[in-house]
Amino acid sequence: MKFICLGYSDEKRWETMSESERNAFVDECFAYDDVLRKNGHFAGGDALGSAQNARTLRWQKGKVLVTDGPYAESKDLVTGSMIIEAASLEDAIEIARTCPTYEFDGSVEVRPVQGHQP
Repeated sequence: MKFICLGYSDEKRWETMSESERNAFVDECFAYDDVLRKNGHFAGGDALGSAQNARTLRWQKGKVLVTDGPYAESKDLVTGSMIIEAASLEDAIEIARTCPTYEFDGSVEVRPVQGHQP
């Protein structure tokens, strides 16, 4: 089964980190991806650009309205996504427990990908 893992964190924390701290975190993320690949769980994923560059599209009064920024009004924004392979939701949760996102006091939302349930 495929699951998407959405990482949420506070972008402002990233901005306060030194370049060496950022590089160390990115290296940790790549190492995590490598472990998932080795164990047959990694099916894709990427970090996302800043929410400042996001646009939200929504249907309003018969047409699509485009607004700046993310839809959510929250300090924790989606900062990355990853698709993993796991036998069940419980297995996907166990896999996601070691994601480096938690170092940012962030969270990871795990959802089954539609059409990939048994």
